[in-house]
Amino acid sequence: MRWSQVFIPTLREVPAEAEAASHRLLLRAGYIRQVSAGIFASLFLAQRSFLKITQIIREEMNRIGAQEFYLPALNPAELWQESGRWSADVLFKFKDRGGHDLCLGMTHEEEMTNIARSELRSYKQLPQIWYQIQEKFRDEPRPKSGLLRLRQFMMKDSYSFDLDDAGLDLSYQKHVDAYHRIFTRCGLKYLHVEAYSGMMGGRVSSEFTAPAESGEDWIASCECGYAANLEKAESKAPPVSDPPGDAPLEPFSTPGQKTIDDLVRFTREGPERLIKTLDYIVESKPVVVLLRGDHSLSETKFASLLGTGTYRPATPDEAFALHGAHLGSLGPVGLKGARLIADRALEGRKLMIAGANRDDTHLRNVTPGRDFAAEYHDVREVAAGDLCIRCGRPLRLTKAVELGHVFKLGRRYSETMHATVLNAQGQESPLVMGSYGIGVERILSAAAEQNHDADGMFLPRAIAPFDVILTAANMDDARVRDAAGELYQQMLDASIEVLFDDRSERPGVKFKDADLIGVPFRVTVGSKKIQQETAEIFDRSTRQNQDVRLQELLGVLGKKLAPSS
Repeated sequence: MRWSQVFIPTLREVPAEAEAASHRLLLRAGYIRQVSAGIFASLFLAQRSFLKITQIIREEMNRIGAQEFYLPALNPAELWQESGRWSADVLFKFKDRGGHDLCLGMTHEEEMTNIARSELRSYKQLPQIWYQIQEKFRDEPRPKSGLLRLRQFMMKDSYSFDLDDAGLDLSYQKHVDAYHRIFTRCGLKYLHVEAYSGMMGGRVSSEFTAPAESGEDWIASCECGYAANLEKAESKAPPVSDPPGDAPLEPFSTPGQKTIDDLVRFTREGPERLIKTLDYIVESKPVVVLLRGDHSLSETKFASLLGTGTYRPATPDEAFALHGAHLGSLGPVGLKGARLIADRALEGRKLMIAGANRDDTHLRNVTPGRDFAAEYHDVREVAAGDLCIRCGRPLRLTKAVELGHVFKLGRRYSETMHATVLNAQGQESPLVMGSYGIGVERILSAAAEQNHDADGMFLPRAIAPFDVILTAANMDDARVRDAAGELYQQMLDASIEVLFDDRSERPGVKFKDADLIGVPFRVTVGSKKIQQETAEIFDRSTRQNQDVRLQELLGVLGKKLAPSS
């Protein structure tokens, strides 16, 4: 295609509203334009990249025997009410002119299960894997970072239906293998990590994430191969020393000391020597959580332990009614009338400091197990410096972009929506399901995050909008114009995806635009090079130049574009 005939609205200035690198780059390169918060238009270059990404996804999904569907985004409320997800805050809900409740699907478990229960009758029809690539909608409360957190987005979602858990294990592994191939072919650096299932439900899930500074996720990983999203990650807290011997409880005055930081300054003890007390109301009942002073509660681990998402922090009045003290002086000693959950990092500790359940007073020498009884569970977030649960080496914490998520849903939807088949014994058996998603925009964003410099992007060839930019340095020079035109036709004949920059612009402007838009190679034809019967090949990722004779250029370029290069 000729640049003079296509729409590529590049920007010289860095957009002030763009925080993430990918957001800035995709705006400047003319890939996207914002319509509203979390809603973007995909322009010419972005659409070319998205078509390449979706083609890779289709090829790998078809390879595992998946069948492509296309379901409506508009869903009746009844399906979501059956599954129990109608109450989700992020669901777009509305009424039609007849007063019927509808929603815009953020995933399609309900609709796929509805088809399965209507059409699948026997175990002989299993397994089935159905997928689609379609727009999804999420009433995201904090859309940000360009294409990383959207309200309308493109997603590959697939669903497996099996008779038993062994079948689900096979379908799940097929998807894991396919996802490895998809992200590898897209040229991304990525990690496959354990993950939290969240509102999707199910017993097992994992994520594919791309390390990136603008990512919204944190990944804990180890050299031994262990990796998990921070919502799911487990670790061993580095050992800390407690004072020797034993000592009785000792109350002491702490006037005005309300926070862990206050107490650290006041007592001159490290935060690891303090017990943090957090009060929650879980389905109308009080639950008290105890953590080491330097640790934070993992809301997802807490919710998983509780088996419900219906919980909230206690109000100051509720905390006072339970402890007989105001916030800042709460503790576990002598506490009654609440479930007491302690993080495992407190197990075996002794002679610590905790609130005394008396205003402006704390207790020294608090020893878990002696002075209070609690359930011990892993309910804290992994922190920097923690040790791997598998090998004991220090964990790394890395920011990352979530690319895809795979879930073993089990019977979560089939039981609530009564989707069954007859097994070999002629008995009704609920379908065993899996759900598997990939964010299409996230692949492009992650590629931009991982492949850029101060001048712009250098996207992997497999998902770049073009293979080559052919730049005629001076279109006023007839020899340059003719040579570039001939090379352009030769590249088209060789099935090279080429963007011919035939604009009447200064060479510097053309080079800046070429650097910006993410195409892997630039071939430049200029007056001096033509006199020598050569052209220059510029590798955008390495910034290396190579002069090549015109008659050899297609061969050299072909080798650079080969998949093995």
